[in-house]
Amino acid sequence: MYLRPITVLSTAVLLLSGCAATINQSGLEQRTAQAIGQPTGQFTISDRSEETGGRINYTVKTKDGGTYRCYMYSATGFQKAMSFGQIPHSDAICTAMAGTPAASGQRNNNSGSTCNALLQAAGRC
Repeated sequence: MYLRPITVLSTAVLLLSGCAATINQSGLEQRTAQAIGQPTGQFTISDRSEETGGRINYTVKTKDGGTYRCYMYSATGFQKAMSFGQIPHSDAICTAMAGTPAASGQRNNNSGSTCNALLQAAGRC
């Protein structure tokens, strides 16, 4: 008689435990480096929080004083199980906050970036 509630409860716990993002710190740093144009090791990630569905929100602070607010989607354990591990993680999406060189149009020549036609048209060079 009590077996059914226990089964339902354990199934619910298993499904909810599969809602957490599955990306590791290294993967998060690699995607962030690509999004902000800084090499890994030149920034720190803080204020990481996860929403249901695999969205990860976090703040990035660079060594040159920049601040970014970022998010990305990571496959949850449940999604990976249902797709046999074939769901990839998204790219990181980052927005430069006020006072960050990228937000004010300043370029950091130390990063090795060059000014191309697209950056010129955007007034970033």
